[in-house]
Amino acid sequence: MTTVPEIDLADPEVVRDPFTTYGRVREIAPLARIAIPGMAPLWALTRHEDAKTMLTDPRFVINSDSFIRPPGIPEHCLEYMRTMSELDGPEHARLRKLVSPAFTARRAADFRPRIESIVESLLDDLPNHVENGSVDLLRHFAWLVPVDVICELVGIPTEDRPAWRTHAANIAAGYGPGFADAVPAIMAGAKAAVASRRANPDGDLLSDLVRIQDEEGDRLSETELVTLVWHLVLAGQTPANLIPNAVQVLHSHPEQLAALRADASLLPRAVDEVIRFSGPALLSIPRYATEDVELHGTLIHKGDAISAVVASTNHDPRTHTTPTAFDITRPTAATHLGFGHGPHFCLGASLAKAQTEVALSALWHRFPALALATPAEDRAPDPGTWRLTSLRATL
Repeated sequence: MTTVPEIDLADPEVVRDPFTTYGRVREIAPLARIAIPGMAPLWALTRHEDAKTMLTDPRFVINSDSFIRPPGIPEHCLEYMRTMSELDGPEHARLRKLVSPAFTARRAADFRPRIESIVESLLDDLPNHVENGSVDLLRHFAWLVPVDVICELVGIPTEDRPAWRTHAANIAAGYGPGFADAVPAIMAGAKAAVASRRANPDGDLLSDLVRIQDEEGDRLSETELVTLVWHLVLAGQTPANLIPNAVQVLHSHPEQLAALRADASLLPRAVDEVIRFSGPALLSIPRYATEDVELHGTLIHKGDAISAVVASTNHDPRTHTTPTAFDITRPTAATHLGFGHGPHFCLGASLAKAQTEVALSALWHRFPALALATPAEDRAPDPGTWRLTSLRATL
């Protein structure tokens, strides 16, 4: 067996600067071993092409039985928590086929005016939260964009949306008492929304999903619809982290921000470059070997878990020229693995990018003198997600 380098997630340096740490390992070996406190170790692919290949290899599948169920969740909610991201094979393919038409880039573009209205309303309110000359863009803007968009997508009544903001914040914060309390509340709201759209379709995403059926007449069940709303809340947190990451990295590269402000057509490419350079995803969802597989001279045994190290693959010099440079004109920015690859490519990628583009454009248009109030990044010690815990700015 080839000697494989090990990465210890208990090492504070790995959490503090994963891009450098994983990058150093990538240049030593294409395959590494990640030691995770309290869990079985994880195989990890560090290079772009290897990771892409694994993510489409049918010998590596997602195993829903391996997912840790957070404590405190009521029994009646558990049937709705097994989302599409935890399914594989025919079951995943069936659901993906049914819901994909509702999540195309065209549908995201059609929904863009409603995103713009949501963002403008949040920016109207932003100055009301200034304290000592600055405002936290996470708490009062970025965290609110995706949950308000989700509420609009699935028809949550206006009077219930403040509570959904609280629930989404608890979901975004991770497992804990708030998370456990938010789950049944979101499930109850999702059930009510599905029932409402069955009775009174309203042209929104949930109405489409209630109505949709394939050529064989297959439709989404009640449980599948409620689960999909839960999945939207859970996976829909990407813009909550991507928007502040984008603000932080662009303001830390003023020449790039100036270029973007001078040419708005660069915005889609700039968002992809943020995802590549400083995106929220650090590791892919683990896959499990269905048989013994040899990778780079090392035997991956049947049942072993393996992940793509997105923080490394998106900085791989074999794919990206000068990968440590942040360049919004980069022609290969869209080749990143920030939304995954293959059968489990993020269903809501177009919607997440649309939200981020609208949020950034409107923020700088409304507040052209916006500046970061603190030079140091306030990041969460999260080995799986590159995310800020606050982002104070002067308007």
